[in-house]
Amino acid sequence: MTGEPDPATLDELATEAVRPKLADLDTWPTSDAVRQFFDDQDDVTSALRSAAHQITAVVDVIAERMRAGGRLIYVGAGTGGRLAALDAAEVGPTYGVRGRVVAVFAGGVDAMTDGREFYEDDAAEGARQVRALRPAKADVVVGISASGRTPFVLGGVGAARETGAHTVALVNVIGSRLAAVADSAIEVASGPEIITGSTRLKAGTAQKTVLNVLSTMAMVRLGRTYGNLMVDVVADNGKLRRRALRAVVQATGVSEERAAAALDEAGGQAKVAIVALLGGVTAARASALLEEASGRIRDAIALAYRPD
Repeated sequence: MTGEPDPATLDELATEAVRPKLADLDTWPTSDAVRQFFDDQDDVTSALRSAAHQITAVVDVIAERMRAGGRLIYVGAGTGGRLAALDAAEVGPTYGVRGRVVAVFAGGVDAMTDGREFYEDDAAEGARQVRALRPAKADVVVGISASGRTPFVLGGVGAARETGAHTVALVNVIGSRLAAVADSAIEVASGPEIITGSTRLKAGTAQKTVLNVLSTMAMVRLGRTYGNLMVDVVADNGKLRRRALRAVVQATGVSEERAAAALDEAGGQAKVAIVALLGGVTAARASALLEEASGRIRDAIALAYRPD
């Protein structure tokens, strides 16, 4: 049993609507078609702004749950699943939170490059894969589905709800099945696509933006940045080591030579180097202060100057 919804209901969705003015798109000059793509981004931006209050509320929930030790778990299929897998893969090394932002993607790694969209019709498999992660009350599970009716995602979100995890629907239509069963909903009504039903276009752009906002702002709220500097980046290549050095210089105003020395003493950890320099303490003391301050640089610096 796949739990596949009535195919006819797909025709009623705004994301599937036909745009009559594009009926002869294949005859347009390339320049006009390209401009139409750009004009469509205005629709995406407007839809995102309309959903800003929903996005804000979910960011705060994610930050609260992750502060308590929880994870951010994405569940998706097709374009939404691929975008979720990308976001999860990039958040870990960028903010030093490996294993705490994960994605369940219909079809797995093989479906990333070899389209296997039939996996999205299997609600039971979505539920099985989410249960395999053993979600708990501290976790947030975000289901991504342009239509809000994808069985794999519905199954995964349903399984997450059984455990008490906070569930979120990220959809591109208003009033979907997924939004109805989730604890929170982010409804970005991006509208009809240039190519009818091709939701990797406007809907995909909207989804990627929302995922970027959710993961990035949750990391900011958790103190994984200092201002807008990536101070928790895992500096395991030349580019990232340079970025870490630059962050220390920008945060403290010291010379590159002094920043490099502080980084060496801190074992390459930019946060430790910054607290050591701004707090006037050793790297070992800076590390202890950061632990006491739950990783927040500003709080750690304040602790460095507290009266004995």
